[in-house]
Amino acid sequence: MPDGQDHPNDGNQRPLPPQAPMNNATGTILLVIVALIGVIFQFSLHRVDEGHIAVYYRGGALLQSTSAPGFHFMLPFITNYVSIQVTTQTDEVKDIPCGTSGGVMIYFDRIEVVNRLSIDSVLDVVRNFTPDYDKPLIFDKVHHEVNQFCSTQNLHSVYIDLFDQIDENLKNALQQDLDNNAPGLNIVGVRVTKPKIPETIRRNYELMEAERTKLLIATEKQKVIEKEAETERKRAIIDAKKQAEVANITYSQMIMEKDSQRKMSEIEDATNLARRKSQADAEYYAGKQAAPRTLR
Repeated sequence: MPDGQDHPNDGNQRPLPPQAPMNNATGTILLVIVALIGVIFQFSLHRVDEGHIAVYYRGGALLQSTSAPGFHFMLPFITNYVSIQVTTQTDEVKDIPCGTSGGVMIYFDRIEVVNRLSIDSVLDVVRNFTPDYDKPLIFDKVHHEVNQFCSTQNLHSVYIDLFDQIDENLKNALQQDLDNNAPGLNIVGVRVTKPKIPETIRRNYELMEAERTKLLIATEKQKVIEKEAETERKRAIIDAKKQAEVANITYSQMIMEKDSQRKMSEIEDATNLARRKSQADAEYYAGKQAAPRTLR
């Protein structure tokens, strides 16, 4: 259009409304939506580690579903999960008091219970005993069984005589209770540390053990002396038998030699006798032959 001429619509043209506020509001909404999706995603995605099973609660109620190891989704905010170990684990029960029948209080510093929960029993055990099932089923039961055992035994039985049987007896008692109340939870083994006893009693046991060690040493030494004496006696018997056998052989040889000499002497005497007889016969015969000649 040539310069200086007015546009026919210039008088009717209106300015456009500003667009910036609307664009800012849309961006804010999008950011909120993305952030909300991110939060929901973060709270719905969860990871279950190897050797564990996830159980779910919704509104405080235990659900029937479980999840294996890996990444999984759940409804955020209204559903939560707990990871339950299904591999072999060791529960350490510490500072277990033990009151003996004689009134002496001793303490087991640590009892280790090796156990394993089967996958098929996870829901039943968690439903009946909560995810912290090992507290009533293992920790509390260990305290109970140890106190039951100690209350019927004296200190010497607990500390010395029956100590090597405590772990096996405790394992059997725990497993029997679990078979009745929580099938699927198995006790693999039990390790019991030596109990702590009062210092004065401990020193007495150490002195007693030292004396017992001395007695064992003396007994073993006596056995060695007796064994050596027995060996010497057997050696003397063997030597005596050997000498007797040698003497018997020598005597037999002498008898045989004497007998041989006697027989040789008898043979020689018989020979001499036969020779003299032969000589006498010859002389007699010769004299008999010479007599007629003399008479002539």
